[in-house]
Amino acid sequence: MLNYIVRRILFMIPTLMIISIICFVIIQLPPGDYVDTYVAKLRAQGGEASQKALEILRERYGLGQPIYKQYLSWISGFPRGDFGIAMSEADTPVLQLIGKSFLFTFVLLITTLIFTLIVAIPIGIYSATHKYTIIDYFLSFLAFLGMAIPPFLLSLMYMFISVFYFNAQYIGGLFSPGYNTLPWWGKVFDLIKHLPVPVVIIGLTGTAIMMRIMRGNLLDILSSQYVQTARAKGLREIVVIYKHAVRIAINPIISRIGMYLPEVLSASMIVAIVLDLPTIGPVFYRSLIQQDMYLAGAILFIIASVLLLMNLIADIFLAWSDPRIRYD
Repeated sequence: MLNYIVRRILFMIPTLMIISIICFVIIQLPPGDYVDTYVAKLRAQGGEASQKALEILRERYGLGQPIYKQYLSWISGFPRGDFGIAMSEADTPVLQLIGKSFLFTFVLLITTLIFTLIVAIPIGIYSATHKYTIIDYFLSFLAFLGMAIPPFLLSLMYMFISVFYFNAQYIGGLFSPGYNTLPWWGKVFDLIKHLPVPVVIIGLTGTAIMMRIMRGNLLDILSSQYVQTARAKGLREIVVIYKHAVRIAINPIISRIGMYLPEVLSASMIVAIVLDLPTIGPVFYRSLIQQDMYLAGAILFIIASVLLLMNLIADIFLAWSDPRIRYD
């Protein structure tokens, strides 16, 4: 097991290098660069910039260099935690700019994952052990409904209902207005108070999918021979289900966590824009619009690193939950 973990970590290094190259190239594909976007924005506001000032900007950010030199200049700072300068944010270091946004994004992702697991697994177990009952049909209908409605549409529905039916004055965000005046424990409590809405909106689709997976897996396991043998030995039904059947049926859920996190992350970016959440989604969107290659590239690279790490953790938990799995 230890050898497997070491091999995976060593394999992640070239994978991240390839991802960084792909991210940097993709960001460079749109015509023009940050300076062109800056000039267009100035002209739209009725301003103008001299040619000399534009040349100074290009030289400062290395935009006149070949793309491979720009990439090497950018990637060389990664080992020391230097992800470059955000051109669109008054020369602010990228790491300083995205630090707080990534913290809120991580809290939202982990909370959504916990919500999904604690809701989907019990419902899937109950639905499988009460198959073809009215409650099973009702839960299946809710699951299909949850899979059919995209998170951004749920966000719009939430805003519409809150404003036009409940006359809400403040919609969205992870904090109340004026939270800066609160002590640190007040800020934490305010964050916890605002988390349920985006967590439910983002996690509803994944919860519905996980519930259907758990139900289908458990139904297959309950009809297997070793489960029938356990029942024939006189074991209580709750022991047969939770000690023997659920332990095996939950394995695909654990392995899917690595694939589920990218889905949650992409959904959270769109929902964050709609609900004005202080996560990485709005920052990433602005960086793409303004063609800030260092900021957008660093965000993509950090997201890829986190996703690879979470995949590794999911594989470790999968091996722990099922001793039959051996990676050595």
